[in-house]
Amino acid sequence: MKIFKLPILKSLWTQKPLYRTFHGHPKLLASDVYSQYQAVRRGEQEIPKYFNFASDVLDKWSEIEKAGKRPSNSAFWWISGKGEEVKWSFEELGFLSRKVANVLTKVCGLQKGDRIIVVLPRIPEWWLVNVACMRAGIVLIPGTSQLSAKDILYRLQASKAMCIITDDTVAPAVDSVASECQFLKTKLIVSKGSREGWLNFSELYKNQSADHSCVKTRIEDSVNIFFTSGTTGSPKMTEHSHGSLGFRPLLSERYWLDLTPSDVIWSTADTGWILTSLTSVFDPWVFGSCIFVHQLPQIESATILNVRKKLCIYVSVSLCSFNSIGGEPLNPEVMEKWKSQTGLDIHEVYGQTETGIICSVFKGMKIKPGSMGKAAPLFDVQVVDKNANILPPGQQGEIAVRSKPIRPLGLFSEYIDNPKKTAESERGDFYVTGDRGTMDEDGYFWFIGRDDDIIISSGYRIGPFEVESALMEHPAVAEAAVVSSPDPLRGEVVKAFVVLSATFSSSDREHLACELQEHVKKTTAPYKYPRKVEFVQQMPKTITGKIKRHELRNKEWGRM
Repeated sequence: MKIFKLPILKSLWTQKPLYRTFHGHPKLLASDVYSQYQAVRRGEQEIPKYFNFASDVLDKWSEIEKAGKRPSNSAFWWISGKGEEVKWSFEELGFLSRKVANVLTKVCGLQKGDRIIVVLPRIPEWWLVNVACMRAGIVLIPGTSQLSAKDILYRLQASKAMCIITDDTVAPAVDSVASECQFLKTKLIVSKGSREGWLNFSELYKNQSADHSCVKTRIEDSVNIFFTSGTTGSPKMTEHSHGSLGFRPLLSERYWLDLTPSDVIWSTADTGWILTSLTSVFDPWVFGSCIFVHQLPQIESATILNVRKKLCIYVSVSLCSFNSIGGEPLNPEVMEKWKSQTGLDIHEVYGQTETGIICSVFKGMKIKPGSMGKAAPLFDVQVVDKNANILPPGQQGEIAVRSKPIRPLGLFSEYIDNPKKTAESERGDFYVTGDRGTMDEDGYFWFIGRDDDIIISSGYRIGPFEVESALMEHPAVAEAAVVSSPDPLRGEVVKAFVVLSATFSSSDREHLACELQEHVKKTTAPYKYPRKVEFVQQMPKTITGKIKRHELRNKEWGRM
């Protein structure tokens, strides 16, 4: 199946000079890996049939490094926060990842196309396993360390993974369900000690040979599978290829990260999500940049700010600044507060597990608070109606990516073993995201909410995000979730579930509810105010931290 051609995609790009001097290293203009694919980006050459990120990108950077044509900048830099530090050049990354590839193939017996689940925190071994899997053609399935035994069982059974790699924290949960996983053959543990039934990862790879030949992979071959954390139903297995993750940043432009080999990037996203693969593996290493990692057992704002200031990180990517990829939209008040305290702008982006980044406020673009920017290169993003007709600026509809007649590089391949869901994600010539939004006259996109979260009250269509943003501006509100609630007169009305901040926990609830209602009326259109307010101790959430509005809505409508 031919998935993509360049000529069709060229019209979607925003032109910009292809190169800039890399901080005093003008020789790199002709020698870096990204520059070598200039003819493909121009449409003068076809997209290669075969591609492997490890051999075609990382090993090429290793060669450039050896030739003295790359700045003396590490490829990977990790700190524990407790005095431990690891730094690897591209050559060292290659040497160590080949040893790990031999562990997976020779010790574990894994072959090209086999699947492996990796549940590790932000430690160097996670990156070694990623690169080793690319070299061996093994499909890596990342998972967050917050997974429960039930979550792990579901993932092992659904994926038919033959191997799992984790640490002491998660190993007991794996052992509690392993007997129910008929395809699981090998368990590897990253630990200073030993555990019965497990092979010690560190001991094995250190004793392996570094002689390993990278397998030949087609550009459409699977490289990663991500379990989505949807608010309804069981998680789906979203498949990405060597093309959609590895070759995409070579085909796209530099805009959203705008990195060079002299730069250092730090992403605080969890290793279980696609965001880490985008911002801490594929995109930065295409440009030969250094990936910085802090182990961060917990996200601590003070630690992040202090480390960033001390180490002069060029680009920081925070999980909270990504819309559907990892959380809810970023409230404009958060952006304003950040700017007032740091003097820096937050450049918001939007995407999903299925798409990667499809909208972004690129460097140099005007920032419109609340907007998630314009369509990213390679993607034709539109707002469409129920019949896949493109809607004019300002009109609400579903955010969609044109997927026909040519499926864009960067879009997921399929939901594995779920052709029904894969088919349902297409409407006419578009992949539909399930998110509602608008596009303004300047081409900026604005997020409204999930399609099934929209509230229709007395004929008015109300998106929860605007009401939630208004509530969040009130000092009494720590968290807010807005859903529909049945009403005999209006059909349904807006109901707000509110978690109070500590300083307001003892306030008079009835008075405070009225105060919040009046606050929303003054902050946004009056018809959007919550006619019902319920104070709760905590919100039901997915493992990624998304509020499960469907649970709150089902409770309201008596569907529990």
